[in-house]
Amino acid sequence: MIEKLEPVTNEQWLLVNKENREIVKDFLEQSTQLSPYTLGQYESALKIYFWFIKENCDDRAFYDIKARDFLKYQNFLVNRGLSSSAIKLKRSVVSSLNEYILLYYEDEYKTFKNYISKKIPNPPSAFVNKKEPLTLAEYKNLCEKLEEKELWQQLAYLKFSFSTSARRNEVRQLLKNVVDSEPLVKDVEIRDKEGNKQIVQSVSYLSGDIRCKAKGKAGLVRKLQFDQATMDAIKKWLEIRGEDDCPYVFVTKSGKNIKQIALETPNLWCDEIFEPIVGRRVHPHLLRESRATSLVVELGKDISVAQKLLGHKSSQTTEIYVIRQDENASDEAFLD
Repeated sequence: MIEKLEPVTNEQWLLVNKENREIVKDFLEQSTQLSPYTLGQYESALKIYFWFIKENCDDRAFYDIKARDFLKYQNFLVNRGLSSSAIKLKRSVVSSLNEYILLYYEDEYKTFKNYISKKIPNPPSAFVNKKEPLTLAEYKNLCEKLEEKELWQQLAYLKFSFSTSARRNEVRQLLKNVVDSEPLVKDVEIRDKEGNKQIVQSVSYLSGDIRCKAKGKAGLVRKLQFDQATMDAIKKWLEIRGEDDCPYVFVTKSGKNIKQIALETPNLWCDEIFEPIVGRRVHPHLLRESRATSLVVELGKDISVAQKLLGHKSSQTTEIYVIRQDENASDEAFLD
């Protein structure tokens, strides 16, 4: 179970060594290449780090901090149950600050070194791999919190990943022209709890061709099916994002450069944004597992509905990637 790290308050920050506060302020002000959200994450991470130094390492100034002090901090994060990816990101933030000092303050601090090196091993990841799918209530709460925070891209990613049960590499292939797709409106015959037949309308959309994981280097191509709420979230994100030349829905920005997200970006979103809201381990593949679990366990759908949505050959395995494109495969997953 993850123990959430509480943010450092303004009152606490004023108690931190003045030199540490000033170097953080200077570093953040000069980090103009970072997005506002990433800048906020950097500020939070550095404040937590230097508060730890105050409380556990005699409030040393940044130029007196040793490798053993950082190792103590990293072990603290491990013991709090943070994921290895989250800890690696916090390592990266402190290391970036150290590199900034080396580059721009070399005359003032000639003996300063970046004490974060290979000598301090990255934390193990085995202890965070417990599988615990998100419930529908947790998923809906996560969506609400992302909307409150106006994190539109992450909300669109979450909804698309959950609705399609797609893998992260499949999600990152989604193109902006998906918003031009026509809805698939179908009448689907289902049975209620008493076994009576009912005709219910299913509304969904199909993505363009997505290359999916499969045996062989080329993989297989299929279209991913998703619901109206997901389409609305994608449109909202693209509206906020505005016009640009990048064809992908999910992107990273660096100054004026906009490009398709890296394969690891969804992991960072899960670690840094989703986990603190949910209060436990969240990773991209968990969204895939959670969708299948919610369909079968919480909504009582037949296992074949989840099997077809995930693109599995059989209901006995999730690791055989012979995907059959059936246009009626998973309409029952998109009922109102």
